[in-house]
Amino acid sequence: MFRIVVVKSSPLTGENDYKKVAINFLKMIGYLPENADENSIAYKLFENFLLYPNKQWTIEELMVNLNATKATVYRHLNKLKSMDILEEGKEGEAKNIKKTYRLKYGNLAKAWNFVEAHVKVAMENYGETVRHLQKLVEKRYIEGLK
Repeated sequence: MFRIVVVKSSPLTGENDYKKVAINFLKMIGYLPENADENSIAYKLFENFLLYPNKQWTIEELMVNLNATKATVYRHLNKLKSMDILEEGKEGEAKNIKKTYRLKYGNLAKAWNFVEAHVKVAMENYGETVRHLQKLVEKRYIEGLK
C-alpha cells in the first residue's frame, strides 16, 4: 500500500542542517510522527539509507546499527518500501541468501521521482472518482425531476 501525506508547505531550502531538513520533511510526508527527533529509530533508519545510499543493508545489519528488534526495523522499513524509495537486492549464496535494501538508484532525488509518479496516479484516480460521483449525483437529480 502506498501512503503519503500531502500538505501545502514551502520548500525547506532556507535550512542548512540536513538533519533538520530531513526530520521536518519526513514529518510533512507522514513518515515520522510530530514528536520524532534525530534519535528515533524511524529517522535513524532513513538516515542510514540517506548517508550510505549505495550500501545494501541486510535486516541484521540494520538491527545492529539501530539497536532495534527485527519487528521494529521491519515496521519502519515497510513504510519506506511502500513509498517505493528503496530497492531490494540479494546477497549470499545458495542456502544463505539474504534480502538487502538500499536507496533506489543510490540517490534520494531520483528515488523521489517514483513517489511523485505514485502521487500523480493517485490524484488522477481521485479526480476520476470525483467526476463519476458528480455524474451520479446529477443523474439522481435529473431522474428525480421526471
